[in-house]
Amino acid sequence: MFSFGDAETVRHVIPAVHPTLAKRLSFAIVSLLSTDSSTHFSPARFLSERFHSLIERSLQMESNCLRHRPNLPPPPFRSYGAAITTATRIRHSNSPPLKLNHRCFPSIATPSLRLNPEPVRPASSLAIVPKSASDPDAAVAGGSDLAPVPASARIFTAWDMASLWVSLVVGVPSYYLAGSLVDLGMAWWQGVATVVLANLIVLFPLVLTGVPGTRHGVPFPVLARAAFGVRGAHVPTLLRALVGCGWFGIETWIGGEAIFLLLPSALKQSASALSVVPWLGTSPLEFSCFLIFWLAQMGTILRGMDGIRELENFWATVALNIPDFTRYARSQKDQILGQAGLPVFMGAFTFLGLAVTSATEVIFGRVISDPIQLLGQIGGLSTTIVAIFGISLATITTNIAANVVAPANALVNLSPSAFTFRSGAFLTALLGIAFQPWRLLSSSESFVYTWLIGYSALMGPIGGIILADYYLVKRMELNVGALYSENPRGPYYYKKGFNVAAMAALVAGILPILPGFLDKVGILASTWEAFAAAYNNAWFVSFFVSGVVYLVLSSSQRRLKGA
Repeated sequence: MFSFGDAETVRHVIPAVHPTLAKRLSFAIVSLLSTDSSTHFSPARFLSERFHSLIERSLQMESNCLRHRPNLPPPPFRSYGAAITTATRIRHSNSPPLKLNHRCFPSIATPSLRLNPEPVRPASSLAIVPKSASDPDAAVAGGSDLAPVPASARIFTAWDMASLWVSLVVGVPSYYLAGSLVDLGMAWWQGVATVVLANLIVLFPLVLTGVPGTRHGVPFPVLARAAFGVRGAHVPTLLRALVGCGWFGIETWIGGEAIFLLLPSALKQSASALSVVPWLGTSPLEFSCFLIFWLAQMGTILRGMDGIRELENFWATVALNIPDFTRYARSQKDQILGQAGLPVFMGAFTFLGLAVTSATEVIFGRVISDPIQLLGQIGGLSTTIVAIFGISLATITTNIAANVVAPANALVNLSPSAFTFRSGAFLTALLGIAFQPWRLLSSSESFVYTWLIGYSALMGPIGGIILADYYLVKRMELNVGALYSENPRGPYYYKKGFNVAAMAALVAGILPILPGFLDKVGILASTWEAFAAAYNNAWFVSFFVSGVVYLVLSSSQRRLKGA
């Protein structure tokens, strides 16, 4: 039971940690004390869940601040437990509360906070939300989903991390990728070796990107603020959201294929229904199946928002970036061992896809890389219906949770006044149609060389910039509190919230890839061999170009400031 003595302790801890929270917290404490006597409340849990990161930041004192308070121990506090002990001692010694100011902490921005004006709830559900964006001290929008994960909530083991890769790897797109390698002329062993080697190469930056998530407990959109600025981080977040829109369209087309497969043979053999409309790029019947599956998902989005929200906590972490779920890892060892599951599981699933696809060439005389089409060839009616139902259900749940939630949240984060979660999700679905997934999946070459390589040219620069910034510029040190503040004096505000060096490096990484991409999609008739080679290695080229350019520009910025 939460006692009055505990309330007194908390009341003295908060002014000692951060004076601006004292009055606001008193409302929360009084509200909690007025609840039903059966409500259990732990002050340690309260501090851990809602103010852990704030306390740790504030207690990272400089020696010049400590000299003003001789009754405090010389070393900085390392935990809120030490803060409670010291605050209690200060209370009994009749010493005034510790006053922290920006002269002592020039890099700490004080968020302007208010408690949600909702009915009293248990402490674990209390939320702190930012005031209006016009307030220069207002916390960056993002809500509790983007808040740092406290140490007590980091419970993912190495096996938990590896299990996440199982859920990512086992799916129709991964199978389609494996089958596409056979369709492009590779033997099964060449395909397996290619996929395993590629994933081993990707594992290195993957682990490096996961380190800050585990160390600081922050997700990808927040980590991006360190390099791009608190406002500039919208750019990489929206680029990742754009990729999510494309994947939504692809998964929806796969679901539409499942519906098409269940149609009567007479309807599927109709010449008028299967004739390709030139401007559309597909047949009216297939496009109608695509729209039916699209509308089915819209019904879930518009009527089942509570269900989507329940899935969001898991899938939003998967959809955005690796720090989004490595921040839940118990230690760096757990996240590194867990990441090692990627090449293992991807190699195993690729072997399965390659073996089955290679067998289709022997059995049917042609390569069938699409599992939906393969089901139509080998299954009876009842078997096909059950299999298609399972694939459709899995596609809907995965597609909505993994490919709608992240882009929708990115739009809401960009402009909370213009977008709600529902309108953001609807725009995501519309953009999925604009990607024309039937063209992307029309051949193995278009899927691999147009889609997979194409969007890697957007992801490569973002990864190069973030890793260069965190390891070489910031030296693995982040002011977590400042990542959540739009205070112009904050270290990550840069130029009106944008880091010019990161923006320029992002453009520099994309430009060498652009001619090759325009050639692949048919906008350019031809391009130089150098540009074609750069496009075929889009992720590597853009990753290193952006990383190097960012380091050079950041070094120039530091020299100009020091001059």
